[in-house]
Amino acid sequence: MKVLIVFAHPEPRSLNGALRDVAIKELKAQGHEVRVSDLYADGWKSEVDRTDFPKWARDERFIPGLASKKAFESDTLTEDVKAEIEKLLWADMLIMQFPLWWYAMPAILKGWVDRVFAYGFAYGVGEHSDQRWGDRFGEGTLLGKSAMLIVTTGGWEEHYSARGINGPMEDLLFPINHGILYYPGYNVLPSFVAYKVDRFDEAGFEPMAERLRERMRTLETTPPIPYRRQNYGDYVIPTMVLRPELGDPGATGFALHLNKKAIACETSDMQDETGTSQELYAITR
Repeated sequence: MKVLIVFAHPEPRSLNGALRDVAIKELKAQGHEVRVSDLYADGWKSEVDRTDFPKWARDERFIPGLASKKAFESDTLTEDVKAEIEKLLWADMLIMQFPLWWYAMPAILKGWVDRVFAYGFAYGVGEHSDQRWGDRFGEGTLLGKSAMLIVTTGGWEEHYSARGINGPMEDLLFPINHGILYYPGYNVLPSFVAYKVDRFDEAGFEPMAERLRERMRTLETTPPIPYRRQNYGDYVIPTMVLRPELGDPGATGFALHLNKKAIACETSDMQDETGTSQELYAITR
């Protein structure tokens, strides 16, 4: 398998840097090919502006989405962006690794998404009609590939629990997992999250490193998060609202976009095989 790690931390000697090295070593030990985009080390330009589209007329009002579309169609995206697109097309698996800063990814990584996920490549793909609303959320350019997050945070796991002050971690990561990765077609695996990282010592690092090694060993067998597919009957097109008979009555929020029947079937299969029930999509501990 070909694996691309997009790494977003400014210090290579950080805990994130150590975890990245653990992941790379284990992936290679399993026979996988690995490439790394180290955004800080590479001096990645994060903001989208006119310099990204040199063919855009200087006297014309700048419309980023349209500029992205025209540049992708004419193969005039900047070389750094084209290089990252080539890596995404090469990779079978994308791993985005970052520290959780202010409940989100670092700006440099968001800028990587803003620039690399171009119109015509990651979005704006496919037919838009009363029957379909583009190739997205379960379809798209990156269909058949997988993706996951490796995330670190200084907060306690309890802080990010269902009743924790920060809100559930799976909700905080939903805009990335569903809105960035699932949108262009990736099968999204459950995230690997490391908590209390500001308090780690060498004794605490090794158990966490071993959990990460195990995740890297099981990438090809880990079931993806069962997000609902957009164009396959669960949503009313063109309003894109979930059909009223689906989901728990009165329920709202991100969990509505999980196919609980798929979770139940998968959990049942796991019970049959192991004799024990497992929480399929819990945050990795």
